[in-house]
Order: sequence, then C-alpha cells, then structure tokens
Amino acid sequence: MADFLFNLFDDSSVMMLGLLVFLASATLAFSIMAVIRSRGAIRRRATGISDELNGSTNGSRSLRYSSAKAAQHLLDYTNKHFAAGNNEDTKIIRRRLVQAGIFDPRAVAFFFFGRTAMAALLGGGAFLILPMFDFSGTGYWLLIMVSGIVGYVGPSVWIDRRIAARKLEHRAGFPDFMDLLVVCADSGLAMEAALDRVGRELADSYQSLSANIHMATLEIRAGRTMSEALEHLAERLALEEARSFATLIQQSDELGSSITDALRVYSDDMRHKRLSRAEEKAYSLPARLSIPMMICIFPVLFVVILLPVVVRVYLGIY
Repeated sequence: MADFLFNLFDDSSVMMLGLLVFLASATLAFSIMAVIRSRGAIRRRATGISDELNGSTNGSRSLRYSSAKAAQHLLDYTNKHFAAGNNEDTKIIRRRLVQAGIFDPRAVAFFFFGRTAMAALLGGGAFLILPMFDFSGTGYWLLIMVSGIVGYVGPSVWIDRRIAARKLEHRAGFPDFMDLLVVCADSGLAMEAALDRVGRELADSYQSLSANIHMATLEIRAGRTMSEALEHLAERLALEEARSFATLIQQSDELGSSITDALRVYSDDMRHKRLSRAEEKAYSLPARLSIPMMICIFPVLFVVILLPVVVRVYLGIY
C-alpha cells in the first residue's frame, strides 16, 4: 500500500503526512459524533421513561402530546363559547349532569363536544358504509340523516337512563336514610352530625346516596345553611321525597317545633310509601304476565290441542 502511494504521488512524504492527518482527524471527529449521539439517545430514552413514570408527555414533537394539546384546545373553546354561559339551556344540562353523577366542571363542554362528535361519526360512518350494501337514492341520504340524529340524541338518552337508574337507587335508599336519621336524632346528635353519620353508614348499600349526603355535609361546613344544603341535596337526588324533607326541616326550624318528632312522622310516611310501591308492583304483576303468556304459552297450547285433530282430519281417521 505504501509503495502504491509512493508511486502515485510525486512528493510522497508530504502526501503521506496529509493523508495520515486526514485519517486521524476523521477518526477523531467520527468518535466524538458517535459519543454525542449515544449520549443523546440515552438522554432521550431516560426522558421517555421519566415521562411514562410521571404520567406526562412533555415532548412537543410526540404525536400523543400534539393530540392531547389539540383536544385540550378544542375542549377549552367548547367550554368558553358553549358551556360557560348562564342561559337556561346550559343550566338545565348542568343540572341533568349533576343528577347523573357527573360533577366535573367541564362536563357541559364534554357533553356538547361528545354530542357533536357522535353525530359526525355516525353520519360519516353511514356515508362510507352504506354504499357497500348497495344503498342509493333517497333511502341512502335518509339513513345518513337518521344516523346523525341518533348520534346527536344518543348522549342525552344515555344521561336520561343514568338519571333514571340513580333515581331508583335514591328512592330505594331514602326510607332507610330517614330511619337512620331518626335514630341519630333520638340519640342526641345534631342535624349536621346525624347527616355525616348516616352518610357513612349508607356507603356500602347506597353509594350514590351516601356521596350526595357527604356533599351536603361539606356544604354545611363550608358555610351554607342547613336549608340551602338540603335544597341542593334534593336537586341532586331529583326526588320529591327529598324536596319534601328539605321543606320539613326548614319549616321545623322556622316554627321552632321538634325536629325529632317531625322526622319520626316523615320516616313512617316514607316506610308506608315504600310498602305501597311494593304492593303496586305485586298487583300489576298479573297484567304484565298476560302479554308473555299470550305470546309464548297460548300458541303452544293451541298447537298441542289442535294438532291431533288436524292429523286425524288429514289422514281421514274419524
């Protein structure tokens, strides 16, 4: 190799020196670049592990960070322009969400955003999928409109079903709540302490009712009056029994009558109402069973009774 280089260049000593200097510089430069690159990779990997452990993604170039930031901007815009108002529709939606057990301050923004997204998603899905099944013409566009309407109304239907399920739980647990409240009042506890004690006792059986009672006690500790806290409790529970209970406590406080006696009378009334609802369901059971019997049992009986006669007539056996 050295002889080849000596023959290639006239001034062999100068060219060899330059070539050696070039090779040494290139080797040193590539070594430094490799070390810097490996340290950068280690730092990026350590940063990624730290972000995963901390539950955050601070890399502004990551797709997850960009998606989360865009979704946050969209939710902030929705909350600012649609959910932050104090008009009647927004108040109604916020009250329905609270009754459904959704207490997030941004719940109204999520509701508006989810309703619009569901309408667009179902409408777009119908627009793309229906041509695969040879739908066209007026029926095609009608199904797209129906899909969009279903997506738009779907969140409201889900909220209504959630409210109905929670109302059933609250109505089932409210008589027990009144009985325990009477026991606490008879033992000498104040109304706030009785509510706190009863809320903790009902935590295993009626979690939603217990959570709402706990919020009422927190409102009282924060400075609200007993009447205001019970009115808010009745609004969250969405029960007429709870509204009557709040009115009872307010009138007993204003008139100076015994709260224990009023609670005992109201507790007996709640127990009688629960028994009346159970009797009503028992009395309505035969009427409800008539439809399954007509659909499922009577046709089978007709077949069993009439089939031998039909066979005899068909075969000519008399």
